[in-house]
Amino acid sequence: MFCHSCGTPVNPDLQFCPSCGQSLAPGSPLSTPAPVLWTPPVGIKAAPGRWVGEGWRIVKADMFNFALMALVMGILGATFVTQGPMMVGFHIVCIKKMQGRPTEFGDLFKGFNYFVPALVASLLIGLFSTAGLALCVVGALVVGAMFKFTYLFIVDKRMDFWPAMQASHNVVKNDYFGFTMFLLLIGLVNVLGALCCIVGVFVTMPLGLAAITVAYKEIVGFDQRTVDAL
Repeated sequence: MFCHSCGTPVNPDLQFCPSCGQSLAPGSPLSTPAPVLWTPPVGIKAAPGRWVGEGWRIVKADMFNFALMALVMGILGATFVTQGPMMVGFHIVCIKKMQGRPTEFGDLFKGFNYFVPALVASLLIGLFSTAGLALCVVGALVVGAMFKFTYLFIVDKRMDFWPAMQASHNVVKNDYFGFTMFLLLIGLVNVLGALCCIVGVFVTMPLGLAAITVAYKEIVGFDQRTVDAL
């Protein structure tokens, strides 16, 4: 189970989280909620243009801080060990921005509260993407699209790496083509950012992650208990 306050994996026999000290009692609003059967949506169609446009609106409102976080993520998240947790942290920042809540630079590192599932998910996604690339470029794009919501399911629904990957796939399989085009559009935006003296990528990279968070909110919706605990 996980502490619903900080996300740290904890022994179910404990009464208090050893990391943040919050109560884990059954009646506590900060304890891990009972597992909920998540029902995959049906008939979902991707809306790449709208999602990217909304992502741009979010990033434009606080461009300097997003660019700074992207720079730090580019440096610290460059290894396979830190990439997954940093992705989770960036999504946490985007969630708080979308809820109109103040953010701190330290929010970027809250993804390390989900270190194990985020790490394993990033390794598996990298492995599957490499296998897809061995078949063709399109295969790698489809695999990348399938698992784009994994990190959000980990932080929002408190899922372990494999259920989160399955949940992401259950969303994307409604419209493989549309979600692959969504990923491709994000990739093209990042290419344009890289062409703008390289510096532009520190704006376009957050834009892509914000767009994915926007899509997740529209399709899946945030767990209010998670939002309250962030």
